Amino acid sequence: MKMTRRNFLSASALTLLSCQLAPAARADCLLSDLFHGADTALPPKPLTAKVMDANPFMGRSESNIHHDCYNTDSTDAILPVGICPEVNVAMEKTNPNASPAIFFDNFDNPVSPFLGGLAIRDLDAEEVRTIGFFSPAKHDGGGYLIQSSYSFVDGRNLIVCPTSHNHVLMLRATDENGTPLPVFEKVLDINIKEAAERVLGRSLEQNLLSIVFDYDGNLWFVTGGFRIYPSRGQQGAMGYISHNAIDAILAGGTADLDHEVHVYAPAPGEGAENGIASCREGAVILTNLACYLLRANGGVEVVWRTPYDSVGAKDSREGAATTGGGLAWGGGSTPTLTRDLVLFTDNMEPINLIAVDMKTGEQVVSIPVLDDLPDDMPVSVENSIIGYDDGNGTVSVIVCNWFGAGNPNLANPDSDSSVQSYDVLYDPNWVAKGNAMVMPGIERVDIVKTEGGYEAKSVWVRDDLRDTSMVRLSTATGYLYGYMQDLNSGMWQFIMIDFRTGETGYTYDVSDKPGYNNMAIGMYGGSQGNVLYCPTGYLELLRIQDRFAYLPEMPYRRVDLDLTSRAVVTADDLNAQGITGAPAAWLHSVTVDNVHPNTTVAIKVNGLSGDASVLRLYARGADGKLIEVDKALWTLEGVEGEMKPDDIYEIHVNVEDNGTYDANETEKALTIAVMLVSE
Repeated sequence: MKMTRRNFLSASALTLLSCQLAPAARADCLLSDLFHGADTALPPKPLTAKVMDANPFMGRSESNIHHDCYNTDSTDAILPVGICPEVNVAMEKTNPNASPAIFFDNFDNPVSPFLGGLAIRDLDAEEVRTIGFFSPAKHDGGGYLIQSSYSFVDGRNLIVCPTSHNHVLMLRATDENGTPLPVFEKVLDINIKEAAERVLGRSLEQNLLSIVFDYDGNLWFVTGGFRIYPSRGQQGAMGYISHNAIDAILAGGTADLDHEVHVYAPAPGEGAENGIASCREGAVILTNLACYLLRANGGVEVVWRTPYDSVGAKDSREGAATTGGGLAWGGGSTPTLTRDLVLFTDNMEPINLIAVDMKTGEQVVSIPVLDDLPDDMPVSVENSIIGYDDGNGTVSVIVCNWFGAGNPNLANPDSDSSVQSYDVLYDPNWVAKGNAMVMPGIERVDIVKTEGGYEAKSVWVRDDLRDTSMVRLSTATGYLYGYMQDLNSGMWQFIMIDFRTGETGYTYDVSDKPGYNNMAIGMYGGSQGNVLYCPTGYLELLRIQDRFAYLPEMPYRRVDLDLTSRAVVTADDLNAQGITGAPAAWLHSVTVDNVHPNTTVAIKVNGLSGDASVLRLYARGADGKLIEVDKALWTLEGVEGEMKPDDIYEIHVNVEDNGTYDANETEKALTIAVMLVSE
């Protein structure tokens, strides 16, 4: 079903009323709802967890800006669902902008750019606080910057970084317990461009762009940048540093890079314009001309090369509503993978979503996307597309138009867009004037495996939304999360979109000031299940959270939302602990201090339906196991007849400090983690 703005005006689930109020009224509404429970929220519509094979050499958490080495841009973590939502701010005092390009190490420490390098920072404080960092200017003699957009965390919990001077660095940022080091330790430093040139016996005109580990621990690299014009004949390269070489260097030894660096040189004029993906079959690289699957086999083995078409770099025409354009000459997005498919877009008119068979490179799907827009609305897909494999034969893809945000100076022959900076990449008029300077369009396409191959169909289209913020999918909630601008009010706002229908669930206004442009940076959900971070072009890092917990006996107290969490518990998880029944809600955790010997904690939940009498409450004990809560110690408030998924109900549970259901051993502090189970 294709949906336009006209369809959405009549949709039933447009916007939560509370999120349309003025700030003062919203605060009053929040306080009223907080203690009386008379509100609604978007019910969770969970999807199956994303299907992918874990890479043992990549981090266990959301280890890069696209979440994983498949570049799915999706998370299985819970994100806010509009239960008394509020936006909190961490103010930046050092960098010129709020922290962009956030990813997480194996201990869920957030890693972000800082002083030309990388840092672990407290992003939940009122003022962003740096806990540990590495800055080339301060710690390594300067002369280069770390390219944070394509840095990542590996399985050893080392941060792996490409640099602006064509080196690959590996940084130890924490001790073995996950405690950040005040100054990160550089444990590997390889001039990869120099090594590649020695192996090739020729110079490279392109700079190092992106890196990734394959499933055997080989570190793949590629040169390039945006606007790799074939006619300019730049010589680039792609290849890998062997696993053995990396292990030797990390062990304190040396490696003969002339024999441990393996390089493939495509024809002059070909180069990558985005990041690399990896899977069990090898490394997947999309250049301006073709998609590759490469494998380490005593050298670079080109398993397949699948060319695609492009009309070339797209820029605004004279007199157009926009002044910027796209970024890439070819397909503008980092390739997205499933176990069986490689997904990317070409750069034709109209643009096509292409799927190729992972093993053979055969093109199995080509379908136009965003092709119903008027002729005066160009399309350029530059942000990584979302790929969601449900594990039952359907792959869903979300594609967003980006045209207008790219800097027109990228067309200049001396432009080095391997440098990932605002000034180089973005159109100044878009930065100053906002999303009126970009073109609209978001579309969901499903690729379905059939007995005869694959079929593709458009599920929904939004022609009224203009997005540059790298929309994220939460499989736990079943919603897409974005940050866009309402062109009527000028307000930058969080937006939640129903993944199944494309309908807007809610919006939350932030500001109409130009500085609150997201600057085409992705949003990031922490592992705690109650936060979505959104960088801005200003000094504020925003985080939207649900205020789902409070203390009804102490209305003046505000529970610290950064000490709340929600987690998915499956029926299999329950059965493994000998508990019969099905999860009726997520596991909600709340930590409070300075408590009385007995304290009632109220937890707001939705997504419930049917008869409340079949529900039991379980709490996680100090040993991590779930135990049933005595019925005399808890109630479910707000139930009148059959429960409805949209309605919010309140679990009231009486907790004794250091009692059976308190998982916190500290005196006068408690941690309660509870979930409802249906018999």
